[in-house]
Amino acid sequence: MKHLKIFIITGMSGSGKSTAVAAFEDAGFYCVDNMPVALLPKFLELPLHRDANFSGLAFVMDLRERGFLTRYEKILDDLREKEGYNFEILFLEASEAMLLQRYQETRRHHPLSGDKGLLEGIREEKQQLEGLKRSVDAVIDTSSYNVHELKTYILDIVQKHKKLAEMRIHILSFGFKFGVPLDANLIIDVRFIDNPYFVPHLRPLDGKNQAIKDYVLTQPDTRIFLEQYLALLDFLIPRYEKEGKAYLTIAAGCTGGRHRSVVIARAFHEHIKKAGKRVDIAHRDISQVSG
Repeated sequence: MKHLKIFIITGMSGSGKSTAVAAFEDAGFYCVDNMPVALLPKFLELPLHRDANFSGLAFVMDLRERGFLTRYEKILDDLREKEGYNFEILFLEASEAMLLQRYQETRRHHPLSGDKGLLEGIREEKQQLEGLKRSVDAVIDTSSYNVHELKTYILDIVQKHKKLAEMRIHILSFGFKFGVPLDANLIIDVRFIDNPYFVPHLRPLDGKNQAIKDYVLTQPDTRIFLEQYLALLDFLIPRYEKEGKAYLTIAAGCTGGRHRSVVIARAFHEHIKKAGKRVDIAHRDISQVSG
């Protein structure tokens, strides 16, 4: 695994380390939260690279492990010098006021507060981490970041080292009479298109059939709709990718999910696939008795 980029995420409790490691995970990294530094050499011996293609490794290490500060420097130095591993250490921090606010909002227990108050625990942790902070590769003050902004910041760091894992796009057709898909990010209602169900010789067919496809796609309203909606998707998809979205589900719905929505979903899939994106398609209700 020596060829993989390895990030160590550390810093103040409440500074956003969980958000940071989630961003690494979305970028295709193999991540471990609260990794004991003494186990790191053994972990790096595991043949993970044989099981999947990872963009890299990311580990959260901090004062939740009592021996972290006394062990990390020697262990990381040995792995660098003797084994040839390459680490980048990111140190996250935030202002006292922001850390207090976050702990009060989440009602979580600070690892160093003990019998002392929250503020005393924050100040003690800051003091203990001063030496580590001076030796890291980057210090990130998250005081002014919300969750989404911090995730975007972390993804920008990752992007400098390696191409991000592609956003996975899922196209879904469905019937409104069977319920709206709860996991859809974008839902488009295509019931404005004339329904093949009411054409007797087309009714038994589904949207994969060429006759249904021709019926739906030759309608003037369909052509105008696809031209404008595909242009909207061309605008949105790169921006969702830039925002760091890992998954995007685009759902097209008609009455029963058997005719119109299937044709339109297939048109979406074909268009997005031609653009070189990672996309798949499913027809949730194509086998239902529908209208």
